[in-house]
Amino acid sequence: MSKSIKKIAIVGPESTGKSTITQQLARHYQTAWVAEYARYYCAALTEPCTLQDEINMFHGQVALEESVLATAEKDFIFCDTTFLTVKIWSDEMMGETPQIVLDALPQRPYDLYLLMDIDLPWQEDPLRDFPHLREHFMRIWHKELQALNANYTVISGVEDRFKNALKAVDHFLLK
Repeated sequence: MSKSIKKIAIVGPESTGKSTITQQLARHYQTAWVAEYARYYCAALTEPCTLQDEINMFHGQVALEESVLATAEKDFIFCDTTFLTVKIWSDEMMGETPQIVLDALPQRPYDLYLLMDIDLPWQEDPLRDFPHLREHFMRIWHKELQALNANYTVISGVEDRFKNALKAVDHFLLK
């Protein structure tokens, strides 16, 4: 890849508007975006998720991101979550993270993370769990982003969430 493309990741606990904001931002800035691979993968699962499934989701998310990067026409893209989610879920549900994920985290950084706040009402979805643990997962997201020394901003607001995300992205792009 000859050009350097900035990656802006939209991350956070479940039911915080990540997919909606990602698509709105991509439309607003007329640039490409990467979907959340795990959503498609988990929808097809017929058994409980295993550590191998988490590894498969890691590979799927990376491949999806690489395909978007290869065809991106602008110098930045948006990512609806990242494989950091694999680490968080693996640690939480299985007590460990696959080594391939741990090795890749420092090698595949994002230029900006927008951490979606838990101030939106919970929306039921068959692929979502733990509505009572939102504060717990928000603390984990902060901890994981800080451990990566990530450039991140918390995006809050119900009515003005998109406007707040735009402000954060504009500030980043104008640096």
